[in-house]
Amino acid sequence: MIESDYLLVAGFVLAWLGLPALVAAYANRHRPHFAVVLMLAGAGCIAYAAHSREGGYDMAELPVVFFRVLGQLF
Repeated sequence: MIESDYLLVAGFVLAWLGLPALVAAYANRHRPHFAVVLMLAGAGCIAYAAHSREGGYDMAELPVVFFRVLGQLF
């Protein structure tokens, strides 16, 4: 359970970091290779975490998981 929580949070962070990279690539008229890789890695982490946990995750549970992982890290 703990490992899937860490993986879920890492996936959200990777996907969140991909958004500014996507906007920067669009603004500079470059191809968004790095942004796509970040977002795909984030989506893969989120999908694997949701699949590996019994019952998956509920939408109301996501903030609790996120802050629980942050609390364990700090």
